Amino acid sequence: MELEKPRNVRLALDALTLRLDGTSAAATTIHRKRSVFYNVLDYAAELEELSANSLDRVKWKPPKVAEVVDRRVVVNPRQARELLAAVTYVGRPWRGRHLRAFFACMYFAALRPGEVKALRKDGCYLPVSGWGKLTLSRSRPQSNKRWTDSGEAFDDRGLKHRAENDTRSVPIPPELVMILREHIEEFGTAADGRLFRTATGGMIYDTTHTWAVARTLALTPEQVVSPLAARPYDLRHGAVSLWLNGGVAATEVANRAGHSVEVLLRVYAKCIDGGEEAANRRIDEALAA
Repeated sequence: MELEKPRNVRLALDALTLRLDGTSAAATTIHRKRSVFYNVLDYAAELEELSANSLDRVKWKPPKVAEVVDRRVVVNPRQARELLAAVTYVGRPWRGRHLRAFFACMYFAALRPGEVKALRKDGCYLPVSGWGKLTLSRSRPQSNKRWTDSGEAFDDRGLKHRAENDTRSVPIPPELVMILREHIEEFGTAADGRLFRTATGGMIYDTTHTWAVARTLALTPEQVVSPLAARPYDLRHGAVSLWLNGGVAATEVANRAGHSVEVLLRVYAKCIDGGEEAANRRIDEALAA
């Protein structure tokens, strides 16, 4: 069989590094495609269509994937609030004001976009004063219909890195409690209790255009062309970085963000302010001893 020949496997691997237009694919994309290719060959070997997984015989290394968050994307609280205010001026009034609370959940509670889309009113504890709490049980990540179990653009899944029916509770500060209370009062909920929806009740699709316009309104020209909050997901990075820099225990941050402690500290290592200065002081003290 042709896939028994290492040279053909190498050609396939090289093809995985390119996009359809011939330009280089992102490192994460290459890693994902290689993993799928490996599993396909493994399954073929299991069915005895191949004598073994021929990928194991090819010395080929994919490009390295950056696993740490670039601290340049992280916004401070003032910038985050200015961006949330700017969102309300983008597009049709209903959409802009509606998305303010959506993005606020990503910044003040470190929710993933799919978790925000699945957030329901019955999972929100929103007192008149003080801290509230969000209880997350599902996620609705957006994907191509061809790759979802349901054949829909938004799969209904359990929480990432958790058992199918597990939940995660996230305490939320009074500022987000107020934003969500105002959101529900103005927009109500979808028929199934979801807080965020389109004007016709459907799932919210891509929010990157709205976010891109909001950045031009809230940031300086220099910041607009920088990586600062370039994607809505960077709000989640900002939240986790804020908690770590505020001295919240890593175990608690990991629990609220839905990470393992190991992944949390590896991914956000460069976003913890003060680490370099503290290390320099200790070295100074050791040299002076």
